[in-house]
Amino acid sequence: MMPVRRSQNWLPGIFNDFFGNEWMEKATATSPAINIMETEKGYEVEVAAPGMTKEDFNIHIDDDNQLVVSMEKKQEHKENNKHGRYLRREFTYTQFQQNMILPDNIDKDKIAAKVEHGVLTIDIPKKEILPETKGTKKIEVK
Repeated sequence: MMPVRRSQNWLPGIFNDFFGNEWMEKATATSPAINIMETEKGYEVEVAAPGMTKEDFNIHIDDDNQLVVSMEKKQEHKENNKHGRYLRREFTYTQFQQNMILPDNIDKDKIAAKVEHGVLTIDIPKKEILPETKGTKKIEVK
């Protein structure tokens, strides 16, 4: 029996078609899981990042108004015997980058991020839209 890798790529397509989530596309199949929640006041992006610390992340907004989230972790584990021969040698390298097109209604200056319990949380607040005052406004002719 051959192992089969099943892909559920149709699911994001359905949500993009019906809910307009095209502002975020999955980079690769090995990317960490990402949750996005919208509230009245903003968006909350959660990235699964077990074993990562805040020093492993780089988050910025590029010239194309995309939120770029990248992480990189390189570890080297060595176990030697007393004669200097390798009994076991492992290298672990993790790298990830995700670009998300930001909606026009966000306040870029108030974006914040934190790492807790293996989850990177990015808070993206929406701009406050002041209600228009109704009524008549007189414009003077000069």
